[in-house]
Amino acid sequence: MQIPSSGSAAPSNSAAELQLGYLWTIAFVAAMGGLLFGYDWVVIGGAKPFYEAYFHLTSEALVGWANSCALIGCLAGSLLAWPFSDRLGRKKVLVLSALLFAISSVFTGWAHSFAAFIFWRITGGIAIGLASNVSPMYIAEISPAAWRGRLVSLNQLAIVIGILVAQIANWGIADKVPPGFDRVAMAASWNAQYGWRWMFTAVAVPALVFLTAAPCIPESPRWLAVNQRSAKAQEVFSRIGGESYARAELDAIERSIAAQHENARWRELISFPGRRLLLIGAALAVLQQGSGINILFNYAEEVYRSAGYGVNDILFNIVITGTTNLLFTLVAMLLVDRLGRRRLMIFGCLAIGASHLAASFAYHAHMRGLWVLVLTLCAIACYAMSLAPITWVLITEIFPNRMRASAVSISVATLWVASFVLTYTFPLLNKSLGTSGAFSVYAGICFAGAAFVVLFVPETKGRSLEKLEESAGHH
Repeated sequence: MQIPSSGSAAPSNSAAELQLGYLWTIAFVAAMGGLLFGYDWVVIGGAKPFYEAYFHLTSEALVGWANSCALIGCLAGSLLAWPFSDRLGRKKVLVLSALLFAISSVFTGWAHSFAAFIFWRITGGIAIGLASNVSPMYIAEISPAAWRGRLVSLNQLAIVIGILVAQIANWGIADKVPPGFDRVAMAASWNAQYGWRWMFTAVAVPALVFLTAAPCIPESPRWLAVNQRSAKAQEVFSRIGGESYARAELDAIERSIAAQHENARWRELISFPGRRLLLIGAALAVLQQGSGINILFNYAEEVYRSAGYGVNDILFNIVITGTTNLLFTLVAMLLVDRLGRRRLMIFGCLAIGASHLAASFAYHAHMRGLWVLVLTLCAIACYAMSLAPITWVLITEIFPNRMRASAVSISVATLWVASFVLTYTFPLLNKSLGTSGAFSVYAGICFAGAAFVVLFVPETKGRSLEKLEESAGHH
C-alpha cells in the first residue's frame, strides 16, 4: 500500500510514498517482543495462589520474592541490551530474547523446586529486559516522524495483548476452586500440581513464532548508518519510503553523526544535554512504575480478595482488567500523534491519582465488590491511555542516535529497579498501611508526576529523531 506521508522527518521527503503495509509488518514483528513481555510478566498473577500452595510459600518475604525475582533478570537484560544492541544490532537481540522466552517458559513451568522456579523466572526476566529495550527502540528507529507515536505504541498494544492472553489462559486453564478451599486442599489440587505449570509453559508457542519471524525483518537503518553501513541503511529506508525518503533520512542521520564528531558515548551521557535527557528518561520510568498500576496485575489476588472476591471471581476480574487495558491502549494509539505526548501524560497522572484516591477511600470505608472493581478499572483505563504507552514512546524519542542504546538501556533498567521496589514492597506496605494506605501512596506519586511532566518533559510529536537531537543540543 502506498500513500503520501505527512509531517515526515524532513521537508525533502514530505511527498515520499511510505510503504505502510511493509512498515506496519516489520513493526508488528518487532512488537512480538512486547507481547511475550506482557504474557511472561503477568502470567504470575493468575498462577500465584497455585504455585504458592505447591511450594508452601507462607511469609510475605517469600511471596514478594517469588513475585519480584523476575525483575532481577529484567534489570540484567536491560543493562545487557545496551552493549548487545550497539555491538550486534537490534535484530539479533530480538532473536536472542525470543530464544530465552521459549526456553525459560518451559523450564519455569516444569520446575520441581523453588530454587529452580526462581532461576528460570530470572532467566525469563532477562528476556523481558532485552525485549523491553530493543522492541520499542527498533520500532522508533524505523518509523517516520508522523507515524512514530502510533508505531511505538504498537509495542504497548502488543504488551497488553500479551497480558490479556495470559489472563485468559490462566482463567481457562484453572479448575474451579470450591468456596472455603483451605491451603492443604489447594496444595493437593490439580491447579497446584499442574495447572500453574501449563500457564507458564503456554508462552513457548508465541515465542517460537517470534523466533521464526524475527530473522526476516531488516536491521534498524539508523543502527546501520551509525555503524558506517550507509548503503544498507539506504536500502532499508528505500524499502520503507522510496529513494527520496531514504536520501533525506540518511542525510539527516549523517549530519547528526558529523555534528557529534568523535565524542564517546559516555561523554555524551554525562554532558549537560545528555545528562538532562537521561534524568528525564529515568524519571519517566520511575513514574510509570510508581503509579502503582502493576500492583493491580501482579497482586490482583490480594487486591480483589480484600474487596471480597473469591478465587474464581478474581480470575474473571483479571480478564476484565486485561480487556479494559487493551481497549484503552487502542484509544492511546489514535490520540498519541494527534494530541501529543505531554497532554496525555499530564491527563494520565491526574486521572490515575484521582482513581487511586477514590479506591483508597473505598477500602477505608470497607466498600466491597463492584465499587473496587470499577475504580481499579478506571485507573487501568487511564494508565493504558497515557503512562503505559507514552513512557515507552518518549524514552525512545528523546535521546540522540549515538547515545540512544545506552540511554534507553539505563532508563529501562531504572524502570525495572522501580518495578522491583514496587512489587517487592507491596506485601509489606499492604501489611503496615493497609490497602487503603498503599493506594494513597501511589496517588501521591501520580500527582507529583503530573507536576514533573509539566515542568520538564518536552513535546516530541511530529518531529524527526534528528530534529529532536538538534533541540536537545541547544538546551
